[in-house]
Amino acid sequence: MRIEKCYFCSGPIYPGYDMMFIHNDCKVFGFCKSKCHKHFKKKCNPRKVRRTKPFQKAAGKELTVDNSFEFDRHRNEPIKYQRELWNKTIDAMKRVEEIKQKRQAKFIMNRLKKNKELQKVQDIKEVKQSIHLIQARLAGKGKELEEKMVQQLQQDVDMKIIFIWPSCKESVIGFGSKSNPV
Repeated sequence: MRIEKCYFCSGPIYPGYDMMFIHNDCKVFGFCKSKCHKHFKKKCNPRKVRRTKPFQKAAGKELTVDNSFEFDRHRNEPIKYQRELWNKTIDAMKRVEEIKQKRQAKFIMNRLKKNKELQKVQDIKEVKQSIHLIQARLAGKGKELEEKMVQQLQQDVDMKIIFIWPSCKESVIGFGSKSNPV
């Protein structure tokens, strides 16, 4: 089973799910979807359409230069069948695929790392500009309020007066003046 690439978007074309367009000079164009076929007929540039592989590569969103891509090229050289060579080739293909996936993942992480740094700088700048929205109104006044509360309590304690009534020898604690006890 041969899985070919779409001429427009470079997506996979599975057997029985493609559309072929053939020029008079026997050039064959295969398309994975009718959408790709329509874009091709309209002579759209695949590098300008965001969903295509050429756009992703041109915009730097996908790995473009790597030695592992050399193994994907078609080689139309007939080789005599040898079981050992066949097995080694299959093992090498698996290994190449692993290496390619690791490199692509590393490329993506490096790309995202730049964005994280920019986002962090932008967040810090935004916080500095609108710090008044984040800070509580009384954040800096906490100690002042505490001091005022202590002074108020001191005044309340000072206002308590010990009264001694001439008729009784008991002491009474109350608020107010000596003449008008509460």
